[in-house]
Amino acid sequence: MYGAAGAPARSASAPVVRSLRRPPPQATGVSFMNNQKQQKPTLSGQRFKTRKRDEKERFDPTQFQDCIIQGLTETGTDLEAVAKFLDASGAKLDYRRYAETLFDILVAGGMLAPGGTLADDMMRTDVCVFAAQEDLETMQAFAQVFNKLIRRYKYLEKGFEDEVKKLLLFLKGFSESERNKLAMLTGVLLANGTLNASILNSLYNENLVKEGVSAAFAVKLFKSWINEKDINAVAASLRKVSMDNRLMELFPANKQSVEHFTKYFTEAGLKELSEYVRNQQTIGARKELQKELQEQMSRGDPFKDIILYVKEEMKKNNIPEPVVIGIVWSSVMSTVEWNKKEELVAEQAIKHLKQYSPLLAAFTTQGQSELTLLLKIQEYCYDNIHFMKAFQKIVVLFYKAEVLSEEPILKWYKDAHVAKGKSVFLEQMKKFVEWLKNAEEESESEAEEGD
Repeated sequence: MYGAAGAPARSASAPVVRSLRRPPPQATGVSFMNNQKQQKPTLSGQRFKTRKRDEKERFDPTQFQDCIIQGLTETGTDLEAVAKFLDASGAKLDYRRYAETLFDILVAGGMLAPGGTLADDMMRTDVCVFAAQEDLETMQAFAQVFNKLIRRYKYLEKGFEDEVKKLLLFLKGFSESERNKLAMLTGVLLANGTLNASILNSLYNENLVKEGVSAAFAVKLFKSWINEKDINAVAASLRKVSMDNRLMELFPANKQSVEHFTKYFTEAGLKELSEYVRNQQTIGARKELQKELQEQMSRGDPFKDIILYVKEEMKKNNIPEPVVIGIVWSSVMSTVEWNKKEELVAEQAIKHLKQYSPLLAAFTTQGQSELTLLLKIQEYCYDNIHFMKAFQKIVVLFYKAEVLSEEPILKWYKDAHVAKGKSVFLEQMKKFVEWLKNAEEESESEAEEGD
């Protein structure tokens, strides 16, 4: 059929075919090229699938735990076999990723929940520290297992340190026997250098201290540590991490005294640790005393006030007088800038020391204190070259000011002096000592005649 114009007619069911050509733009006075938006280029091509090894592995400690526990169960309680199993397993299992799980199992027998409890639905093993015998020999054997493992896989060192810090915070969640075993093991590991003494910071947790857990744990720990080394080695390790002055913090604030610490640890069989802490406290008190003394002198405080303060500190910190006279001497000598010319320094020293002689005399009431002062003067004059010729003048000044007396001076001259500058100082003192001896003999003769 055809339409009126002679074109073939379209049936009702035939599809409409639309032109693919764009209609011409309306004339608007704007050029067609400027108005048309340019299409952005697109990237097309084959989409590659992500390779499996590039996908992030899902964290699944349960599967790791099952492998370790199964292996430990097969080795049994032979710790040599345990060490070999752990060594070999490191090549197949991801120790770096699952370090915490690994150490949880070796210490507690399974993965620990927050607070230190073992999850009921998890596998467990009896080949662990907490299930072992509670004695030092067994803990020494377990320490060897950890040593070998960490030496073989050095990257586990930090993870193990973090694990022990965590275990110390969990102490309340463990039984007394488990705490004792962990304490002994930690002491051995501190002694052989596997652990750093900084891990002890965890013991200062307020709740652990308040309930006495920290102090009780410390007793077992220090016993095994000192058993492996000695108190000097322990002290050196503590000093390295600035823990040497913090041991009293194992007790609540109202019990942080030398007396309480000494009593507690001495009764627990750790007398050497008690003495060490007492000495540390004394050293600290001496440093504080010298610092305060120098400040009082620089302010020009009256001697009576300074003497009262020093005597109170002596009593409070149990500092003996011979120690105090050494502190007073050092403080007196540090309050002035000395002349660099030898011919002038002696005159300056005599003037300065004459002023301070009443203060020094207050702390030479014992013969031993006088002898200590003489030795301090000798050492000072030897160490400060400009004072070499001033020694005899200082001693004579102190004799006249009643800071020193005949007997200690004669004893010093005879056999109590030290080697420093000995020949020079003995020669300086020769005439004065002869004079003292003659005066002493005359006094004895007059006393006999009086009888």
